[in-house]
Amino acid sequence: MKSIMIYGATGYTGGLITAHALACGVPLILAGRDEKKLAAMAAELEIPYRTFSLADAETVNAALEDVAVVLNCAGPFMYTANALMGAAVNSKTHYLDVAAEPDSYRLAEVLDADAAAAGVMLLPGCGGSVAMLGCLAAHAAERISAPKKIALALNVAGPMSRGSAISATENLSPQCLKRSNGRVIPQEPTQTRHFDFGVGPVECFPVTLPDLTTVWMTTNIPDIETFVHLSGTEFPQGDLSLLADGPTEQERLNNRYQAVAEVVNAEGEVVRMLLETVNGYSFTAMAAAEAARRVLAGEAKPGFQTPAGLFGKHFAETIADTRITEI
Repeated sequence: MKSIMIYGATGYTGGLITAHALACGVPLILAGRDEKKLAAMAAELEIPYRTFSLADAETVNAALEDVAVVLNCAGPFMYTANALMGAAVNSKTHYLDVAAEPDSYRLAEVLDADAAAAGVMLLPGCGGSVAMLGCLAAHAAERISAPKKIALALNVAGPMSRGSAISATENLSPQCLKRSNGRVIPQEPTQTRHFDFGVGPVECFPVTLPDLTTVWMTTNIPDIETFVHLSGTEFPQGDLSLLADGPTEQERLNNRYQAVAEVVNAEGEVVRMLLETVNGYSFTAMAAAEAARRVLAGEAKPGFQTPAGLFGKHFAETIADTRITEI
């Protein structure tokens, strides 16, 4: 059996994913750019590792040659997705990542035809909010006839990891976007909305999330808006490099995530559904490890795929204590 390569394994999220993947018993190769950290981690876990940068395409192609699945955990993905996704297509390696920023999804759209021709799957967002919201949207969409519009809101609780904060800052979009009649167009960033995550309505602000692409692919709903509420914390300020690696285990346990989907059809009928799950970092690690395990076992389709489209609308509910209910 070929292996799963986790690129960015020594980072905060990469380390969490590695632990869950090891618990699944799948063959792993750790990878990244920091020889010292990788060697120490690999020695402790007694698994192989490879050190390589993404600057030279031939080097990356060679590193993936005998790998079945590469799981990219090295953000910001605007610097890593292009090299790894291109090499994955060239080496006929399935590509997964945990990106919450748009670059991986735009690139997957561009490379879709080449990947399909090579028999390679591109699955950005295999864990995290894309998997959560995609499954939630699929559940909501099937409960109403001819859905026309969906609004998705994510309640982000607890502190951010250093890597997430840096990625979010570097990927701040000059425009806030939404999808209208199937087209992505500007959204007024001051047009907040209130959503109830289970304890009463709270104000949520519009953001450009990858779900504008992935939920469109999965449901064909023509109008999509995405919102976020930061619960009990503010976006980190100052020198982000001084932040902690990420939330402690107790901080993750204390800060669960919720998400709401509101679907409307042409007749004005409305369906609202609530997803409640573990902390986002915990969900991401478990979902990404499970997705990689399933892809290694043969659950793959050529070209650009989404977690809900590939694994079905119940995928999120297989991850830890995740529940989706109508409200």
